[in-house]
Amino acid sequence: MSTEPQPQAGAQRATRASRTALLVAAYRARASEGAAPLCNDAWAAALSGDEGRALAAAFDEVKPVMALYIALRTAFLDVQVRTWTSAPHGFDQIVLLGAGLDSRAARLGREGLRFFEVDHPASQADKRSRVASIPGYPQQAATWVTCDFEAEDFLARLVAAGFDPARPSVILWEGVTMYLREAAIRTTLRRVTSACEPHTVLLFDHVPAPSPSATPNQSHAFVANLGERFGWGTDDALPMLFEEGFRHVQSLTFNEICLTFTGTYEVEHGFHSRRMVVASKSPSPRS
Repeated sequence: MSTEPQPQAGAQRATRASRTALLVAAYRARASEGAAPLCNDAWAAALSGDEGRALAAAFDEVKPVMALYIALRTAFLDVQVRTWTSAPHGFDQIVLLGAGLDSRAARLGREGLRFFEVDHPASQADKRSRVASIPGYPQQAATWVTCDFEAEDFLARLVAAGFDPARPSVILWEGVTMYLREAAIRTTLRRVTSACEPHTVLLFDHVPAPSPSATPNQSHAFVANLGERFGWGTDDALPMLFEEGFRHVQSLTFNEICLTFTGTYEVEHGFHSRRMVVASKSPSPRS
């Protein structure tokens, strides 16, 4: 394990907003189009802008299946938010950790729910500037929480903004872990199990462990050119989650998620190596 100081949950560089967030928003916009869209994000196109669309078009040449991957990830997490915030669960706090250009507070918010968007000050300032220019965007749908993940405790920042750790919550950590080191990931996991209500549900995606003999691939190089560096992956997150206090873990391959949402299965997608995790400290999340 590296002893280098590493950013924690969803850290972005202080000098600019994340270009990968623009890329992902462009893919969400694309997934919301057509006769049978996988998700419904009316804000994504405006959030991504021309730069995001250009990045997505360029990445299509490198990894064309990524558009479907982002669509499935968005659809799966949207369903999870609706499920955990509805009866019989009724969780009323949703945390978007490393929120980027996420629009779930605007899309899925309703009376009785409180969304918290946690991100680096530079990334959040960029997003707030973007949403302020979008007609009709409900800017008050989320509680904005800035956090320098390298120097501050994200949970302390949340509590200062009105988050109640004694109530069960849904925490989305989407598209983040692959850019971190294991030590930073463990720190975040430990904060959830040590300080949040035990039934709190954490959702995150992860990529496989890199092979020591693997040569750098085009997609990694593309993302690196956007200012992000792949750092962590695992073929099985269960041992680490157990060690950090989680006692309920569901791990789904994106092949399984693809089958659920599209009725199709194509091994060529390579989705078997990417997983979505649903985890809780409680062995039986409240139902």
